[in-house]
Formats: sequence, structure tokens, C-alpha cells
Amino acid sequence: MLNRFFLLVACFAVIEIIMAGDPDILTDFIVPSNVTSVNSSLFTFTGFRALLGGESPPAFKVLKASMAEFPALNGQSVSYAALQFPAGATNPPHTHPRASELLFVVDGTLEVGLIDTSNKLYTQTLQTGDLFVFPKGLVHFQFNADAKKSALAISAFGSSSAGTVSIPSTVFATGIDDNILALSFKTDVATIQKIKAGLVPKP
Repeated sequence: MLNRFFLLVACFAVIEIIMAGDPDILTDFIVPSNVTSVNSSLFTFTGFRALLGGESPPAFKVLKASMAEFPALNGQSVSYAALQFPAGATNPPHTHPRASELLFVVDGTLEVGLIDTSNKLYTQTLQTGDLFVFPKGLVHFQFNADAKKSALAISAFGSSSAGTVSIPSTVFATGIDDNILALSFKTDVATIQKIKAGLVPKP
């Protein structure tokens, strides 16, 4: 009886692992509901052309090629993002709840880091041509420490909709009560309000 119980538990665990990624599709591809005629344009994304020959943006910028921007990715379990880092720019701590991220440094250098579930920090300085993997769901960041040169990286995700949870915005810009935040961070309400004010987008 005990063996059957453990077998049942193991089966459910395997099913959970199998279902952890994007769902499998039963067709070659999914045609968006607003598309009436399928041709090669469905499978083409031109949004990254802006990267070629353009100037570095004044602040950190992400160009995405996920299911939202490129509907042909629906059901394909892949997506991309181009990360543009002006000198001194950072991509603040964040997570991707639905996918791992494989980052490729195309130009420049980046300081990167991730924090595992035991709160251990892993950091690395990446050079042009280096790859770094951020496991699914773990908090991570990137920083261009170069005070003069911009950096460009391409990230590949194992989901057509990886999702992004920005830690600063999620904690300080979603309406959590100032008193709760002050107690949580062992500080005062005035400090919390100052942090929140710094996160308000400038017009």
C-alpha cells in the first residue's frame, strides 16, 4: 500500500514537471484570430531593425520579441529580447516567472548576478561574446559598469511569454501600505516615501 502511495506521488510530480513549460500545441503553428491569410509575413518579425545603426538610448531599454509583439510565437515556447545599456545603466533586479533566460553579450561588458533560493548571490563580469543563464524564477540583474561605452545583449527565453516581475516596481509602486513596507524593511515611513518618489516616471 505504501509503495502504491509513493508511486502515485511520483507520477503527479512527473506530470507537474511536464506541465511546467508552455503548453504543447496540436498543430504546426497557431494562426492569430485576426489573420485571414497565412503567408511568410506571419513568421517574420522586423522590430529589431531599430538596433542596427541606431544610437544608444539615454536610459536602459528593452526591445521585446515575445508573443505580444510577434504573435507567431504562440505555442512555440521561445522568445527574444534585445537589452540596450547606455554607459552606467542597469536592468534592476527582476524575475521571469515562466522561463529561464539565456543572455548573450553582443557588444560591451556587463556585470550580471543572480540570487538562488538560499539567498546566495552569484556574480560575473561578462565580455563581448559571453553567455550567462538565469534560471527560471530566480531574481537577477545586469549592470553596465563602463562609464563611457554602451553595451548590447540579446536574451533568449524558453517561453513565448516569459513575464517580468520588476522587484523595485513590484514592491514600491503597486500600492503596498507604507507602514507595512517600513516594518518589512526595518525603516521609517519617510524613507519608504522617498524611495517611492524616486520610482515615479519622469514626464
